[in-house]
Amino acid sequence: MMTYRARLTRLLIKHVVGRKFSRAGRSVTELRKLEEFLIRNQRLPRGTEVSSVSVNGLPGEWIQGPGVHTDAVILFLHGGGFVMGSPAAHRELASRVSTAGGARVLTIGYRLAPEHPFPAAMDDTKSAYRWLLDQGHDHSRIIMGGESSGGGLGLQALLSLRDEEIPLPSASFFISPVADWIGLDGESYSTRATSDPLLSLAQCQFTSPLYVGDHARENPLLRPLEMDLAGLPPMWIQVGDHEVVLSDSERLAQRAAAAGVEVDFRVWPGMWHVFQAAARVVPEARDSIEELGRFLRKNL
Repeated sequence: MMTYRARLTRLLIKHVVGRKFSRAGRSVTELRKLEEFLIRNQRLPRGTEVSSVSVNGLPGEWIQGPGVHTDAVILFLHGGGFVMGSPAAHRELASRVSTAGGARVLTIGYRLAPEHPFPAAMDDTKSAYRWLLDQGHDHSRIIMGGESSGGGLGLQALLSLRDEEIPLPSASFFISPVADWIGLDGESYSTRATSDPLLSLAQCQFTSPLYVGDHARENPLLRPLEMDLAGLPPMWIQVGDHEVVLSDSERLAQRAAAAGVEVDFRVWPGMWHVFQAAARVVPEARDSIEELGRFLRKNL
């Protein structure tokens, strides 16, 4: 049973945020204008520290939740369909992840499509991970993860790093990940078409080709759900039952478990795309982040 606060927030997202994205339509320029709206409506937990950093030439931010004092690092990858988003637009969620996990969070402003299609964002993520290693952070004290397209980006980067035989982070986490930019054939795109108040198949069909660009569609990293996931670190995956990308999470959990990867997977009834971003007001979102925190602390 959804809480009253969750039901009310869902309505607000549908009629305010969802309509803003709908009006932006198939315009990258209009979608990016929504960034100021997202930044204005964030509230960082009291005591959060934010500082700018250059990560191999990329703009980045260190985010440290109140009471966090450790050398462990969470490399957090923001969402936005690869065409919008920035560290500043996702500070609140990143700060809550920092507090829950008891570790500093590093966010990066990876290059966006269509100006910089695949593999630019993946290369930037790998560059940021190597930067952490060069700074003296042991791979066993790093966890990589993200939300929405950022979750899929983390999966791409992990698979690429694995194939390059670079020591992987100790664990990974995926919040409502989008993990297939070619097929877009998960059954939830149709079965949840009217229940997801934030994301739609039409939006994914618009942004995915911009990310893929002119790159060979046969590249397996554009369909990581079809790849062998053996050798990846333990995964934490959570998704809402009302998301059009629910199938991506289900298939990722199934494929990873079949490949021998330790998987912690949960579907939240009635929840929408990246509902954890509403943790300020939604109890289910706070509970989900607390579960993520336990996973992070265990693996750090």
